Parts: sequence; C-alpha cells; structure tokens
Amino acid sequence: MSILIWYLSVINFTTWAAYGLDKGRAKSGKWRIPERTLLLLALIGGSLGALAGMIMFRHKTRKPKFFISVPVMFVVHCVIVAMLVYMK
Repeated sequence: MSILIWYLSVINFTTWAAYGLDKGRAKSGKWRIPERTLLLLALIGGSLGALAGMIMFRHKTRKPKFFISVPVMFVVHCVIVAMLVYMK
C-alpha cells in the first residue's frame, strides 16, 4: 500500500506542476506541453493533480475534453483506490 501512496503522490505532484508550467508558458507565448500529455498524466493517476492545477492556475477550464474528462477520471481513480483499500 505504501508504494501506491508514493506513486499517487509523485504522479499528482508532477501533473499539478505540468499544468502550472503549461499555464506559465501559455501566458508568455513559449512552447507548450501538448494537451495529450496533460491528459495522459491525469489518466495514469494524476487526476487529483490535474483537477487542482485546473482550479489553481485557471488552466484548461474552458476546454470540454478537460473539464469533463478530468473530473470523471478523478471519480474513477477514487473508486479504484477505495476498492484496493477495501480488498486489502
């Protein structure tokens, strides 16, 4: 279980940082992190970090593929973690 906690902490921090970095780059007109990468980070366990990044940085909040898929991924991840905890 400690490996799962470690993994989720790292992937969510990384995802949150990626959303912040992308927002900063968007403001300054620099090279951006592809949307596909941001969504992939959320999909592989970083949905909480993505949701926090969207709210804190006000980033990708108007794009339907983000404001719909990220909360859905978060709910699915919560269910998966709850099942893993319950089954242990």
